[in-house]
Amino acid sequence: MKTLLTAWRALAVLAIVVLALPAALAQEAPDALVKRVANEVQQIIKTDPKVQAGDQQRIRDVIETKLLPNFDFDRMTALAMGRNWRQATPEQQKQLIDQFRALLVRTYSGALSQYRDQVMDFKPLRGDPAATDVTVRSEVVRPGQVPVQIDYGMTKTASGWKASDVIVGGISLVTNYRDEFNEQIKIGGIDGLIKTLASKNQGLK
Repeated sequence: MKTLLTAWRALAVLAIVVLALPAALAQEAPDALVKRVANEVQQIIKTDPKVQAGDQQRIRDVIETKLLPNFDFDRMTALAMGRNWRQATPEQQKQLIDQFRALLVRTYSGALSQYRDQVMDFKPLRGDPAATDVTVRSEVVRPGQVPVQIDYGMTKTASGWKASDVIVGGISLVTNYRDEFNEQIKIGGIDGLIKTLASKNQGLK
């Protein structure tokens, strides 16, 4: 089970780095925004020698500067916490957001350099054009492997469209972490979860 979870999270890095979008594109339609940057990000993965060499500092720099502004980490953390979010104090919520963001960056930075030959096929956006929550659907074609569906839960915010979830092969990143967080909270409460996340982040440095 742990091996499957690790493989799923490793694949999710491709989905996440596609959203490393320039701030200037923030007001584009969500599907156009995601699609436009896909080729650019894949080109970086293919051609940046430091990324290809697995330089973790360079990879983290790329993620920190290009990725983070395009994710709604406040909402992602709240969704991952579920009903426990309301039980957290404002200070605990801030720590949880910071630690969750750091965990995602450090987890997926370790797998970024593995993805070079994938082709992404984006599907037409369906739904109400005036909606503030939409799903951008895509399929990743990998040489010699079965295609994988990757969907992006996008939310329209005051500063443009941002990702609030990534669904890989039908498995939600947010739901995946919610189960893990719930177990940790049962054992040690919210403070225990914060300490566990902080410890993981220290170990991944």
